[in-house]
Amino acid sequence: MSTHVTFRQLQVFVAVIRGGAVNAAARQLRLSQSATSQALADLERQLGVALFERLGRRLELNDAGRRLLPYAEKVLNGLDELVDAAREPDGELRGTLHVAASATIGTYLLPMLAGRFSEAHPETDLQLRLRNTQGVIDDLLQYDADLGLVEGQCTEPRLSSEFWCRDEMVIVCAPEQRYAAQSRLTPEELQAAEWILRERGSGSRAIFEAAIRPHVSRLKVRMELAQHEAIKQAVQSGLGLGCLSRLSVAGELERGELVALETPLHLVRDFSLLWHPERYRSPLWQAFKV
Repeated sequence: MSTHVTFRQLQVFVAVIRGGAVNAAARQLRLSQSATSQALADLERQLGVALFERLGRRLELNDAGRRLLPYAEKVLNGLDELVDAAREPDGELRGTLHVAASATIGTYLLPMLAGRFSEAHPETDLQLRLRNTQGVIDDLLQYDADLGLVEGQCTEPRLSSEFWCRDEMVIVCAPEQRYAAQSRLTPEELQAAEWILRERGSGSRAIFEAAIRPHVSRLKVRMELAQHEAIKQAVQSGLGLGCLSRLSVAGELERGELVALETPLHLVRDFSLLWHPERYRSPLWQAFKV
């Protein structure tokens, strides 16, 4: 028996995943909710497999849906490329690229890179989103991002990764704190200190804990904060020591608002580029990755 899968059915399938619900997909595609539901049911019938778990009114992508999603995206992206090629024989890059980045990269590196890329390719649309490292990984696994940029190395076996660039982290304190006058902190002082740190799940926190573990048996964590700026404010107020990327505190160090401390910790880390190997890699994806 022949299978007749339509582009509309694939559009509905992808839109339901992106929007999280049938009604959101219907609004995006300018269809009625009943037509959207029917297109999704027709697709499952044509393929002979359920793509979602129905939990009341909520749809949750099942294993078959996750496996078939990159193929649906590849077909839809291929159609977009065909239309673009017909309109622009000069090969100008077009389309939307979704990039998820962890906080340090997304705040201090990605805006500059995105600006340069957009200037070079004005017909493209970069959608940037900030997450902690685990959030970036989750976005890639759920096909909510085309590329991810994270601090440290990725141990998720379902994703591909490669080295991107190197970063240095520093221990900082307020200039009024007694630590500021010391030439080098000892392991005993690191253990006695109170710390203002990123939340668990962030790359910065993981790198810091791995570096300090051989020297300190138990950390005194006074505060856990999700934003670099909040950590800097807390440290400047004298509430404790912080561990942040040198990129994020360059201005404060130069103005004397924070002091970088010498310690026995090795705090050099790699930034990594991540992607899902089963997701379609468009010319836009390849141009940004380079």
